[in-house]
Amino acid sequence: MLFLVMGAPPPLEAQEAFEGRPVNAIGFEGVEVMDPSELEDVIATEARSCRNLIYTPLCWVTDSGTFKEKPRLDLVELQRDELRLRVHYWRAGFRRTEAEAVVTEEDDEGVLVVFRIQEGPPTPVSAVDVLQTDSILSPRQLQQARLPRAGQPLHLSVVDSAGIRIQAMLRGRGYAGASVTDTILLSDAGNSARVRYAVVPGPLTTLESLDIAGNREVEDATIRRLVGLEAGAIFRAEELQEAQRSLYRSELFRQVILRTEPRTDSTVAVLLQVQEAPFRQIRLGGGLTTIDFIQLESRYTLYNWYGSARRLDLRGAVGNLLAPQLFGSQVFGSAAPFGVGETVEDTFLRPTWELSADLSQPWLFSSNTAFSLGVFGRRRSVPGIVVDEGYGAGLTLTRQVARRTPISISYDYEITRVDAGDLYFCVNFGICQGQLIEALSGKQALSPISLVTRTDRTDDPLFPAQGWTARLELEHASTFTASDFGYNRATLELTGFLPLGPGTLAARVRAGWVQGLGGTAAAVGVPDASGDLLHPRKRFYTGGSRSVRGYGENQLGPRILSIPPDRLLEGDSTRAGCTVEALSRGDCDPTGIPSDRFQPRPLGGTSVVGGSLEYRLPLVTDLSAAFFVDAATMGDAGLDVPSGTRRAVTPGLGFRYRSPVGPIRLDLGVRPIRGERLPVITQVEDGDGSLRLVQLEQRMFYDPVEQEGSTFRRLISRLQLHLSIGEAF
Repeated sequence: MLFLVMGAPPPLEAQEAFEGRPVNAIGFEGVEVMDPSELEDVIATEARSCRNLIYTPLCWVTDSGTFKEKPRLDLVELQRDELRLRVHYWRAGFRRTEAEAVVTEEDDEGVLVVFRIQEGPPTPVSAVDVLQTDSILSPRQLQQARLPRAGQPLHLSVVDSAGIRIQAMLRGRGYAGASVTDTILLSDAGNSARVRYAVVPGPLTTLESLDIAGNREVEDATIRRLVGLEAGAIFRAEELQEAQRSLYRSELFRQVILRTEPRTDSTVAVLLQVQEAPFRQIRLGGGLTTIDFIQLESRYTLYNWYGSARRLDLRGAVGNLLAPQLFGSQVFGSAAPFGVGETVEDTFLRPTWELSADLSQPWLFSSNTAFSLGVFGRRRSVPGIVVDEGYGAGLTLTRQVARRTPISISYDYEITRVDAGDLYFCVNFGICQGQLIEALSGKQALSPISLVTRTDRTDDPLFPAQGWTARLELEHASTFTASDFGYNRATLELTGFLPLGPGTLAARVRAGWVQGLGGTAAAVGVPDASGDLLHPRKRFYTGGSRSVRGYGENQLGPRILSIPPDRLLEGDSTRAGCTVEALSRGDCDPTGIPSDRFQPRPLGGTSVVGGSLEYRLPLVTDLSAAFFVDAATMGDAGLDVPSGTRRAVTPGLGFRYRSPVGPIRLDLGVRPIRGERLPVITQVEDGDGSLRLVQLEQRMFYDPVEQEGSTFRRLISRLQLHLSIGEAF
């Protein structure tokens, strides 16, 4: 237990009788510039506490040692704690701090320990000098080393860290023997200090030789290509680290050790010791989400296939397993694939699958260039948007232009066929005539060429606590790329992570834009279509577990409502049913029908700008909480139905469990109270037995949280639950 106290307890010398008694609590007096919890970590004396978070309720009602830790007072250690506190303050720039420990009796068994602190004035930095024997680093580069600032307390960790950063900068430029020495010059009165760094870069260092040991089947030439270190080149420490990462990324080795040995003052030799991993691997996996239900996956990988670090991946996956049984039960209705249920396009509940074979070559002409070729077949579903089957092939050329900064150029040729009912084409393409729908549902080519670049400067790929990432993706498809659908598309995503207090502040900004190209309508067989046709897969959708978490999957943005004609024809005590004639003309009034009778269907947008701010706070081992706010706004250029909420801000709370496969995430977002007037579409049967889609002239006021009952029930209906693996960003 930790607390702050005031007053003057008796001196330590009179407390010998308290030796060995349990310490009930620890307190600090006179603390202003430090965090008391930080001081508690400095000292060795501990207070009684609950052994485990699970025992907390029991610790409230019992003092049993079974549930509580009961450290005992050691007066010798207490005197050492006084010294520890003075040293801690001294390193932080408070060189005149005094600390005194006093003990008072609290009850028949336990005692209270109070540390009385007199912090005194800080010793400020009066000036900072950096003296380089050679002017290698510019003043701006030196500032990036985060030098101590004049006027700030003389914090020794700040002084040491800046020197280490200066040395790392020089070594990263090829000065492996660089040395940095810091000197602190106190003023005559001792009330200020001047910090001086002596920087000796030394000569540029070159790599004399690279010796390889431990490999049995992987050729030396292959390893040399992977690491990219050449004799005679300038030796940089960061390139050595990147070489080690490159070998691990190849997955050919279970252990990689790089050692350097100076040969002269300007040359080094590198010894590379490796231990090869198995060259065949089978992986089986599965997952469960509220969107894709149960998924199973298998992967067979051959490493170093026919030498040269070549890799062959064979993958098979199936999803939507048990979807008909799970849909609508418990949490599986929270991110429902809209368009299913009793109004049924049950195609969204059928199994999805994917088969693929990928061949990759980690180097092509140089160690910084990789090449891959793949073939695939798949049936995939975006809930409420599209179910499409396709097969094709793709190739990708990737170049590492900087550390963890690849640029990839890809081309994919895919023959795709949409598996959906007439309502899907009417909503997503604006094509509602049966003959045109038949043409649009045939096999079409979707073949873009894309450029993708990504920079990753985070400290951990699964659980980042600091750093940033950036990703830019550009796509083009037209007759030039042998694609029936033509469009230009661009997306940009930035994320940042910053340690803040006990947790991490995470932020993301995302923007996207797409424009259809003329000629698509004729290419896909619907020349009479108005406007430029965009494949729904290439539109932007938002709302869901990885964007605006207060909404269901894809449910923020332009939407249209669908409803079976029977529900419009039938009446009740609050409204009279429509007639068949009125329904056929489209002048049926849907007012009065409960909102939960309608199915909202997203139309997608042509632009999106969104962002998220999230604070991730550790709770106990492997468990953390997250407080977040998501926001997005969508554009809909070219849509014939300008309907639906285009922007929203939703707060929420989540929990993460740190598992070997990544964080298992549970998020609860809060939808704003907002009703919308949305167009309504239904289906009628004409006299010849054919079905025809009809859009009603009267729009429906749709409230997704419409509920009768208590305020608490309405509040609960605004909550949106998401369960998935992996962080939202």
